Amino acid sequence: MHLNPVSGRWLPDASRLQRHVNAAIAYNVWHYYQATADTGFLTSYGGELMLEIARFWASAATYNHALDRYEIRGVMGPDEYHQAYPGGPPGIDNNAYTNIMAVWCVCRAFEVLEVLPPAAARELRDRIGLTRTELDHWGEVSRKMRVCFHDGVISQFEGFDDLAELDWDHYRQRYGDISRLDRILEAEGDTTDRYKLTKQADVMMLFYLLSAEELSTILQRLGYGYDTELIPATIAYYGPRTAHGSTLSRVVHAWIHARANRSESWRLFCEALHSDVNDIQGGTTAEGIHLGAMAGTIDLLQRCYTGLELTHDLLRLNPVVPDELAPMEFAVRYRTHLVHLRFDRDVTTVRMDNDEGGPITVEFAGVRHELAPGHTLTLG
Repeated sequence: MHLNPVSGRWLPDASRLQRHVNAAIAYNVWHYYQATADTGFLTSYGGELMLEIARFWASAATYNHALDRYEIRGVMGPDEYHQAYPGGPPGIDNNAYTNIMAVWCVCRAFEVLEVLPPAAARELRDRIGLTRTELDHWGEVSRKMRVCFHDGVISQFEGFDDLAELDWDHYRQRYGDISRLDRILEAEGDTTDRYKLTKQADVMMLFYLLSAEELSTILQRLGYGYDTELIPATIAYYGPRTAHGSTLSRVVHAWIHARANRSESWRLFCEALHSDVNDIQGGTTAEGIHLGAMAGTIDLLQRCYTGLELTHDLLRLNPVVPDELAPMEFAVRYRTHLVHLRFDRDVTTVRMDNDEGGPITVEFAGVRHELAPGHTLTLG
């Protein structure tokens, strides 16, 4: 149950249906491996986590014979303002973030079996009873998962486009702060389930976690094709329909606006940075700080504004550092090395401590460079 302090009523809370939390675990495991190349961890712990999460997603998907697609029904997406269809039981169907990240998890599970030494991969499969038949089923799910679209954008979930539009101006004029529309509407005898709105980033989370290349690869794998206008059109659609009822939402939106709308990204970053200091949600800081949002602001500095990406044995940089931050300097631990990064307005410097490890590959503006311990790259 969840208390609405505006109406004073206790309400059913269906947040237990947020199955996408499983994808967050797999995402973190995989990116830890990308940063460390810790095969021992992957062999002993991480690989089993990845495979069992993929197994969960395959079991959660049901086959729709009429569409020749797999679907995931009865969940809640990251949004949290849509617990159900209007007047229906808890849960919505084919949440895009959930379904696409399920496919991502299954694809990474296959990759785990490829990167592990053959003997370790066999032992892991035997330990969890993973058969060839089950792997074939995973492959089919990862190629036939359903994703819904409307008006040239990704639908947050099946039927999102059938919902009503909210009169945002009316509610802003009446209440001022409308970040918690769920409480406001419930006190009026209404529900957010009826409207095309979101509490926080939902579909947008895809652009936060996945590069355009990763997303296009998944959609093409599913047979949907990919239009370069899909991401900007989807951002333009959901941006004005987001209430930012969580400080985490500002982190995500600051990230996705970093290149196309730098001033908006900086504004949202500052709001997220000051969220607990200034108690922008009106009383939540007294109940405890939002550590996830605080970590998210650091992540924006380290990975978003620097374009830092660790993938396929590359340390990739594509900086777009706001003028307010340049210069920016910090160190990261990558593949046992301590790598020092400095970002000036027009020059990026990458320096590696003099240690006993081997060289690493740094990609900048699409060009790959080898960096040996004790050496420095000056890029621009």
